[in-house]
Amino acid sequence: MKKGMEYIGVVERVDFPNKGYVRVIPESEENAADAEIRVTVKGVLEGQKIKFRTTKLHMSNKKAEGRLVEILTPAPQEIKAPCALSGSCGGCAYQSLPYETQLALKEEQIHRLMDAVITEPYEFMPIRRSPQPMYYRNKMEFSFGNEYKDGPLALGLHKKGSFYDILTTDDCRIVHGDYNLILREVLALAKETGLAHFHKITHKGYFRHLVIRRAMKTGEILVNLVTSSDTETYIAGANGASHAKVESGSMKQFDEGTFLRKLCERLSALPLEGTLTGILHSRNNSHADVVASEQTTILYGKDYFYEELLGLRFRITPFSFFQTNSLGAEVLYGTAREFIGAVDGKLVFDLYSGTGTIAQLVASVARKVIGVEIVEEAVEAAKENAAQNGLSNCEFIAGDVLKMLDTIEERPDMIILDPPRDGIHPKALDRIISYGVEHLVYISCKPTSLQRDLVILQEKGYRVVKVCPVDEFPMTAHVETVVLLSGKNKETVNFDIDVPSLGIRTSERATYSEIKQYIKEKYNLNVSNLYIAQVKEKCGIDMRENFNLPKSEDSRQPKCPEEKEKAILEALKHFGLVK
Repeated sequence: MKKGMEYIGVVERVDFPNKGYVRVIPESEENAADAEIRVTVKGVLEGQKIKFRTTKLHMSNKKAEGRLVEILTPAPQEIKAPCALSGSCGGCAYQSLPYETQLALKEEQIHRLMDAVITEPYEFMPIRRSPQPMYYRNKMEFSFGNEYKDGPLALGLHKKGSFYDILTTDDCRIVHGDYNLILREVLALAKETGLAHFHKITHKGYFRHLVIRRAMKTGEILVNLVTSSDTETYIAGANGASHAKVESGSMKQFDEGTFLRKLCERLSALPLEGTLTGILHSRNNSHADVVASEQTTILYGKDYFYEELLGLRFRITPFSFFQTNSLGAEVLYGTAREFIGAVDGKLVFDLYSGTGTIAQLVASVARKVIGVEIVEEAVEAAKENAAQNGLSNCEFIAGDVLKMLDTIEERPDMIILDPPRDGIHPKALDRIISYGVEHLVYISCKPTSLQRDLVILQEKGYRVVKVCPVDEFPMTAHVETVVLLSGKNKETVNFDIDVPSLGIRTSERATYSEIKQYIKEKYNLNVSNLYIAQVKEKCGIDMRENFNLPKSEDSRQPKCPEEKEKAILEALKHFGLVK
């Protein structure tokens, strides 16, 4: 196998996040060894026959990475995707799969990730479905750009695998039809101005993003057009094509005030099913390609709308965090509340609390809930939401979790964690663990970050009780996971038992991190908690009934390679766990 060459293979498995493992089909007997190389290719489905191009080779480990070139044969379970842009848009990776198949795939992925790090028996619950698999999103961030280099102005989502090209997604199937009407009108009006989009290299141009939020329950709509201040330095060519050469003196004057008034008039005239409650204009001159605001002006109506969840009413502002699937959020938070259980008379910390959704759901049965969130706008919204819902036992603090915890004198009885995609900062996690609460509920939107944090939590004495995936993002590769953790009994009895037949000394222990670090330093090998547990099991250490039990008889569970097994055994001897 050579780098940069094209090969054909069959996708045998897909791991989160949409990473396929491909078995190469050798071109001839001379290339038979290629079949032994494990190739990872993103954006594929199990059972597909694909053509890929190698991008990285790790021949010492018989591994390679590739980029998808063409799908030669669809997977047996695939169906015709409902969206015409399927395959070219980078948004919905799983829409060519029946919804039940999507659920089964995500459940298997989460189960495999959890089994790899959870060291004691735990309950893995079946995935919980979204009540509405299509037309479910309550927020979309669309980007302005070109369909191709120097092509016509587009407004929508990024083309799959492209940093620059934008597809005009005016028939998106995971949002309400109102989104598509608004997008078409804004794009048409933008083209009429002749102004270019903000270019990522030159940092010139006017149009940047269009953010639309629409409440599922109330139907209220908030539209926010994000632009730069660059209204004259670069004019688009015919048909809205950006970067056209403009002759000296030919640049027409752009009246931003007139344009924004026209924006309000045309959006207000659209035959929307929902209610247009606000139109905003945000200014962003930063070079970073993110939706941000240096200044936001209300052009029409107000800068917020209301959504309802589980009997509570929430005020949503332009940049505050709120689950993008309202009906799915009810399933997610209902699961979390189920895991939280009885908290009568208890103080609960809701960390990374956003607009305070979970805090308010728990406040009705707890003595008090304290939420901590770094986004000040979200904290203000949380305070207003709590007051509107008649909850006087909620306190919300704006600031970084690590710093703010040191300012709170009260100690929690339970902690709820709902961190961003990157998970919890190690120092913040240590501070959280130091409270020693009996139960933690962790809500994760990125299971690989959750997996990393669970390793630390278990090493510090917490045990995973149960795990439940929740499909908040149908048609995509993303999934939420709710985990209940319990602190181990602090009262321990030390025994010094020698079992000659097993060679075990139970009076000494080493953490999984210590074992992994020792192996890395001595053998330069990376080993997983699962591999360590398998070797310990063989030696009779920490025997667990149903440890990492696959959910079905035909489930595949990785086995520790011989080389790593020898290294782990040597580490166990080093730490005195075996003789």
